[in-house]
Amino acid sequence: MSTNTIILLLGTNLGNKFNNLESAKNHIKNEIGEIKKESNLLENKAEGFTTENLFLNQKIEIISQLSPFEVLKKVKDIEIMMGRMYSQPLENELYVDRLIDIDILYFNSIIIDSNRLKIPHPQNYSRSFIKSLYFY
Repeated sequence: MSTNTIILLLGTNLGNKFNNLESAKNHIKNEIGEIKKESNLLENKAEGFTTENLFLNQKIEIISQLSPFEVLKKVKDIEIMMGRMYSQPLENELYVDRLIDIDILYFNSIIIDSNRLKIPHPQNYSRSFIKSLYFY
């Protein structure tokens, strides 16, 4: 089995945001792999929809034996286990408030372009806040 280096983006704008990120990281450690690096935390406005709730975001670098599609399944399972509700956005908006959101930004240096998964994440460069998250 190969060891994979994966960059995940964590985001939350509901409830106790700091605790949501910590809980997500604990689930990721238990279900996906070892966290090697954590970025700064960034509080920012939502992009793609209207809300009064600020987001708290963080990037993490993990090492895992799982494949990209196995990681995708695990992060979706973690989101649901933590209470994420998938609902229809309002007209002319892309997203809704969320308790937790986990995106796969990078997986080694591979490129995947399927209906279920796109790596690198298509919004890596269009979401301005991602550029403000850095590893120590």
